[in-house]
Amino acid sequence: MSIFAVPGIPEVRSGDDIAGLIVEAISTGSTIGFQDGDIVVVTSKIVSKAEGRSVQASDREDAITSQTVRVVATRGNTRIVENPLGLVLAAAGVDSSNTPEGTVLLLPEDPDASARAIRKALNKNIGVIISDTIGRPWRQGVTDIAIGAAGIQVLEDLRGTPDADGRPLEGTIVAIADEIASAVDLVTGKSKNLPVAIVRGLAHYVTVEDGPGAASMVRPPEEDMFRLGTNEAWDEGYRAGLQAGEHQ
Repeated sequence: MSIFAVPGIPEVRSGDDIAGLIVEAISTGSTIGFQDGDIVVVTSKIVSKAEGRSVQASDREDAITSQTVRVVATRGNTRIVENPLGLVLAAAGVDSSNTPEGTVLLLPEDPDASARAIRKALNKNIGVIISDTIGRPWRQGVTDIAIGAAGIQVLEDLRGTPDADGRPLEGTIVAIADEIASAVDLVTGKSKNLPVAIVRGLAHYVTVEDGPGAASMVRPPEEDMFRLGTNEAWDEGYRAGLQAGEHQ
């Protein structure tokens, strides 16, 4: 596998054609080119800018509230919430970095649709991933994940297949799109002004159809063992204990 950052992407503004900018950057300032089976990874920030998701917000907290479907946990000024995309992350994905003073950037309204549009415009046998940064419970640091995808197998279900010792795997579903997005961040970074990269060597994950997208990676509520925030989980457990007679 090889990862190539695409230099020469200009500052993106509302209404810009992301696919066109990628093609122009590759044709004028890069020796990479496209090959069948490539995967193009685009940071959500430039997609949001192109789609006009920059909003006036004198108070970032108001913007976060507007994008909050459910509060999961709070500590001080930090809010972990579920946003309209079903993603659970800090500040609902609202971004105030590298935006004009007095504005914030919301995530794309439909990242899977954004990925499909970029793929169609590029008109190549490739996959497209829209990536964004997220923190994780129990782990320091942030990493990138796929919040939008088209033309790529986002999950690889290995359940039932044998491990190295011949025993069947029981619960292994690999988040392929997330792993690719995270690997790309090692090349593009957060401050290198390289919002697009091409991943080569994973053509076996590229699909003819657009596929279900990254939305299919969001865990259904009924399968989520960590859906409740700390206080909610404590209250829920206490009420369950009362019903069972454990706190009498």
